[in-house]
Amino acid sequence: MPTNWQTGLEKTLTLIVGGLVVLALTWALTGLLRRYAVHKQLMDIPNARSSHKVPTPRGGGVAIVVVALAALPVLVWLGALTEAAAYGLGGAGALVALVGWLDDHGHVAAGWRLLVHFTAAAWGLYWLGGPVDLTFWGWTLPGVWLWAPLLVYLVWLLNLYNFMDGIDGIAGVEALTVCVGGALLAYWAVPGANVMLYVLLAVGALGFLLWNFPPAKIFMGDAGSGFVGLWLGLLSIYAAHQAPVLFWGWVILLAMFVADATVTLFFRWLRGEKLTEAHRSHAYQHRAENWGHKGTTLFYGFVTLMWLLPMARWVVLGGVEPIVGVVLAYAPVVFLVYQFGAGIRHVEWDEY
Repeated sequence: MPTNWQTGLEKTLTLIVGGLVVLALTWALTGLLRRYAVHKQLMDIPNARSSHKVPTPRGGGVAIVVVALAALPVLVWLGALTEAAAYGLGGAGALVALVGWLDDHGHVAAGWRLLVHFTAAAWGLYWLGGPVDLTFWGWTLPGVWLWAPLLVYLVWLLNLYNFMDGIDGIAGVEALTVCVGGALLAYWAVPGANVMLYVLLAVGALGFLLWNFPPAKIFMGDAGSGFVGLWLGLLSIYAAHQAPVLFWGWVILLAMFVADATVTLFFRWLRGEKLTEAHRSHAYQHRAENWGHKGTTLFYGFVTLMWLLPMARWVVLGGVEPIVGVVLAYAPVVFLVYQFGAGIRHVEWDEY
């Protein structure tokens, strides 16, 4: 195993060459998966609850899964990742992707999916070193008390990512912007921070996005969206082990997806709707009817980079108490998705 990973020049060269390889492989594999999906008739057929109008192949997110998992042993060999972290990310991601792939090809009962999701989250959290102690207002919350909240957090991120993957490009743009933001936060907060994992997922998302950007030629599918959602959550835990304050930065970066999905779920729950049923009541779905898929997707990415990233930077550099920073970052985002109609039934939105 190389011993000089710490040198700045080798880091830069590895990031550039590795990034180009991951980009090329993900792009090529997504194209192959599209051909496979067309051949096997694995298509999303538009219906009254869909945001697309033409049958479109699904399952392209498997390319991100395969390339990301294959990259883990390479990162271990380079000395850029511990074996424990590779076990955690690889095992958790593979488990979620497998149940998602089975669901894409048939149907897996919601209860069994949820059991697998919690198992994968626990596996990943354990091998990444468990929760770190979090300090705010001079008070330290021991990590041992955070196991249950973080498992719920990880499973919610995993599932909300699936909920939010409903228009062309939005899931890929979210992964790309959040991971780029996470890499910048680590660079600002921790001199010499290892950002290889963040770059890996960002570039993998970009390779898929070349096929999925509006108008999409293939959709991500449950295997890919579940994998990406869980990895984003696990990367926030990984970042917390680099510096605990980075966890709050990642929570802020994820605000557009978290706020849209959570506000939507809350209002659907208030109306007594079955939460596992397909619907068109997310804020992004309402906006897509007026702005189109491209306009809505770019807007979500714009807010992440132009509002959430500066707020996250303010927090990680110590400019504001983390909890205060999270509230200040989320408040306008929650108001925004509410104004966009998050949780409002489609028929109500037409009358709004």
